[in-house]
Amino acid sequence: MISLLYALPWAAPFLLALPSSRRKPNLADLAPAADGLVSVIIPARNEASNIATVLDSVTGSDYPDLEILVVDDRSTDDTAPIVARYASRDSRVRLIVGEELPAGWYGKPWACAQGAQAATGHHLLFIDADTRHDPSLIGRAVAGLVTERPGLLTVAPRQLCLTFWERVVMPQVWLLLGVRYHPSRVNRATRSRDIIANGQFILLSRQTYDAIGSHAAVRGEIAEDLALAQVAHEKGQRVWFVFAETLMATRMYDGLASMIEGWSKNVYLGGRRTFPGQPVLQALVPFTLAGAMLFWLIPPHEPGRQDEAAAIGAVLAVRENHVDHALPATSSHRKSQYPATK
Repeated sequence: MISLLYALPWAAPFLLALPSSRRKPNLADLAPAADGLVSVIIPARNEASNIATVLDSVTGSDYPDLEILVVDDRSTDDTAPIVARYASRDSRVRLIVGEELPAGWYGKPWACAQGAQAATGHHLLFIDADTRHDPSLIGRAVAGLVTERPGLLTVAPRQLCLTFWERVVMPQVWLLLGVRYHPSRVNRATRSRDIIANGQFILLSRQTYDAIGSHAAVRGEIAEDLALAQVAHEKGQRVWFVFAETLMATRMYDGLASMIEGWSKNVYLGGRRTFPGQPVLQALVPFTLAGAMLFWLIPPHEPGRQDEAAAIGAVLAVRENHVDHALPATSSHRKSQYPATK
């Protein structure tokens, strides 16, 4: 019994995860609908390894009225030639050659803004190049926009983890994000600081996009998806965050190096928007994440007792973690092809 009491702290994360396990609201519950032309905008910088797969995914959509604009943001790989081949075979696909970065802009907001400027659709859908879509996804998202009438719709997809370090690190991040930004909590939030969006999939009408100031309103933000959602809320637009793990999948990182690169800047920057005007909480965000990682290195242990089996069991438990999850995560937290410089 005493040993069980010492192990109780290790039950806390599982209790915290229980609310995050609720998959409501869920986009799969809606029947697909159509509501005019949807402009799918894909910002792409050095995405040669992903761009064909996402284009196969989007061009295979059941939605009847699409245009697909890939903004090649000065890639140095074969992104543009690959897109050009798709455009030659499918009139819905267009290659937008990105212009040089203006002063005061970060790369991804600028690429999104150029795509929006070229778009002609009634609705604008911003997606990332590393996403994979079910054929019914866009139609169901449009149905959500029509029936729920939010200003901005965003989704929590299935997040893939394939390597050891992905399995070790990413579930801890998703647990924290799931506690802080569960879709049901975001959807009833009254403060902008409690609002978030996943830049891997953001759908809104052209009218709403222009009304909130477009990506120009977040031109100096690395976490542009989080910032865009908060600006939308501040402008009186409701953000609807919905699960879509059976309809969409993405792999945010491909190993330890890419995770370090992505989280080193985005945890800090995201924390500043999550806790505006609270410098102590902003400073604690990286330590909270680090603490979550270190916590699992300490197996349940009764003082004065050497228990090698417990330590071995803890290591094996981490090694055998799930390979995919669907807790909320934002694309600003993925390995970005866009440098963290203006």
